[in-house]
Amino acid sequence: MNIIFYFSDQQRFDTINEKVTPNINGMLDESIFFDNCYTCQPVCGPARACIQTGLFASENDCYINGISMDANDENTLAKCLNKKDYNTSYIGKWHLASDTMGNKPHNNLQTKAIPTELRGGYNDYWLAADCLEFTSDINGGYLFDKDNNRVDFQGVRSDCINDFAINYIKNYSSEKPFFLMVSQLEPHHQNGKNTFQCVAGDDEPFKDYPYPDDLVGLKGDYKAEFAHYLACCNRLDKNFADLIKTVKDKGLWDDSIIIYTSDHGCHFKTRNMEYKRSAHDASAHIPFIMTGGGLNNLDSTKKYIGKHFDGFVSLLDMTATILDIANADIPTHYHSKSVIDMLESGESRDHIFMQISESQLGRAIITDKYTYSVKTPFSFGLTKAKSTFYKEDLLFDNTSDKAQHNNLVKKLNYKQIKKQLKEILLADIESIEGVKPKIFG
Repeated sequence: MNIIFYFSDQQRFDTINEKVTPNINGMLDESIFFDNCYTCQPVCGPARACIQTGLFASENDCYINGISMDANDENTLAKCLNKKDYNTSYIGKWHLASDTMGNKPHNNLQTKAIPTELRGGYNDYWLAADCLEFTSDINGGYLFDKDNNRVDFQGVRSDCINDFAINYIKNYSSEKPFFLMVSQLEPHHQNGKNTFQCVAGDDEPFKDYPYPDDLVGLKGDYKAEFAHYLACCNRLDKNFADLIKTVKDKGLWDDSIIIYTSDHGCHFKTRNMEYKRSAHDASAHIPFIMTGGGLNNLDSTKKYIGKHFDGFVSLLDMTATILDIANADIPTHYHSKSVIDMLESGESRDHIFMQISESQLGRAIITDKYTYSVKTPFSFGLTKAKSTFYKEDLLFDNTSDKAQHNNLVKKLNYKQIKKQLKEILLADIESIEGVKPKIFG
């Protein structure tokens, strides 16, 4: 079974709709839509490390941007697939090679070629930049190939990244199955230019698009940037449709499963001073779609084609899911869980556990009704991955306050609810991180 993992950057769950992503939205009849998928770490590098290692950020030690993934980890996603005789390939943003933070020797590869040992084990095609936002913009840029040669490209970045992926599929001739990860930068803002870059005119259809309720009434830059952001999402939708067409034209559709998801969402500086790094739904809730004719080859996925699955899924679960599709061994120490098993049993995670860094040293859970978040006072989570002390920060009732404007954390009549949520969160922290912290009100 061929597997394609199509990864956007900073894309909100609610951007998947008829207006913004008509192509993806129109794929439901041959896809499974997951309505409750959440990130495990709402920032770029840590989220990517979780996917590549099957572990939470505190366990793989990539708990902030600027810490490289362990080159000696023999259980990365690519290495596990390699053992199953897959060709594993990667195109786009990597964000797991540089050591500009943390305790390792300083090694800034943000705009340089990534050595083989820092590529997570990808063994076939490689065309990537550690920080694509620093090597490119909407008008072009450069990546580095498998032999560390610089490869320049001209034109719209997401189109070019997509074309590289399409060419890989068109030219693929091996009898081995392949895993291809396509890591786009869009709709992430363009670092250093204080805007979400889009092609001139692409934002016109979205200038009157209604703002999401969670943004309305709050400070931030959504009024200036939301149309640009949606234009980026819309172009990704076209890119993804072109890639799907290529898979079909190549005759690979019936033996392929394609996953579309993102690392985290975007709240447009309404909840803190930047775009993510919080437990709010806008930051945490992400799209997740599985498509491809290969869904018909698995009993668990076949019965869900054309349907929505509303169980809780973590971004972390992509790792085990991909290995499960490939019939590869899933390392027993993984915290990742296979969505294939969830579909088979009809039972998903009963809640989401999140770790938050860079804006705070925080932990959060999302249940069927509440979002509950805690953080270590006076810490931005930049110098350590774990804490033994947290203070309650956020409590939202997501049934009565879907926009999460009313923080209930100091409301006395929620004391019992907070106690219950605290117990769940403490159990998660002890089980996953091996520490027993204190949480204070």
